[in-house]
Amino acid sequence: MTAARSITIVLFDGFELLDVFGPAELFSQVDGLTTSYVGPTRAPVASAQGVAVVPDFAYADAPAPDIVLVPGGRGTRTLVNDPDTLAWLRAWAGGAQLITSVCTGSGLLAAAGLLDGYRATSNKRSFAWASSQGADVEWVPEARWVEDRDRWTSSGVAAGMDMAAALIASIFGADAGQRAADLVELELHTDPHWDPFAKLNGLVD
Repeated sequence: MTAARSITIVLFDGFELLDVFGPAELFSQVDGLTTSYVGPTRAPVASAQGVAVVPDFAYADAPAPDIVLVPGGRGTRTLVNDPDTLAWLRAWAGGAQLITSVCTGSGLLAAAGLLDGYRATSNKRSFAWASSQGADVEWVPEARWVEDRDRWTSSGVAAGMDMAAALIASIFGADAGQRAADLVELELHTDPHWDPFAKLNGLVD
C-alpha cells in the first residue's frame, strides 16, 4: 500500500481555472490522495474566468505541505513582482516533498527561487515571459511537462492534466494514473516530450 498523500493547490487572484481543476479532477479519482486549497486569505479567490473559489487555508496559517501545485494565469504577472508573496511561497513550499506547476505557474516558482538549479517548462505562448524569471533555471522550450527530481512543471493549461496523471502514476503506480484518466474519459498524452505547441509558437524549428 502506498502511504496517503496530500496536494495543496495555491490560489491567487487571476489564476487559470483549468490549471487548477483539470488536475484536481484527476486527483479526486485516487484513493489515498487528498486535495486542499490555500489563498491569500480565507475569502473567495476569483479566477481569471471569474469563478470564485473558497480556500481551505490562508497563506498565513497554511500547514506545511506534502505536494504543492502552483497554477498559472494572468495573476502570475503581478505576483512575480510581489516580494511578500514570493517570500511566503519560498518559505512555505520550500520544504514540500514535491513542488509542481501548470502553465505560467513555473514563472512564479522561478521568481521565488524555487526552480534554481532545475530544468523546467511553461506555457509556450508565454514562454519568453516565464523563462525570464529565476536566476538559474534550465528552461526547456519543447516539452509537455518536465520532471526534474522533486520539481514537476507543465506546459500550458490542458497540459497540466497530462502531468497530473503522470504524477499520480509516479506515486501510486501506472495503473492508478491510467485509471484516473479513464474515469474522467481523458485521452492522455503519456510522452513528456510530445509538444507540437513549441513549434506552433516559434520556439523550435
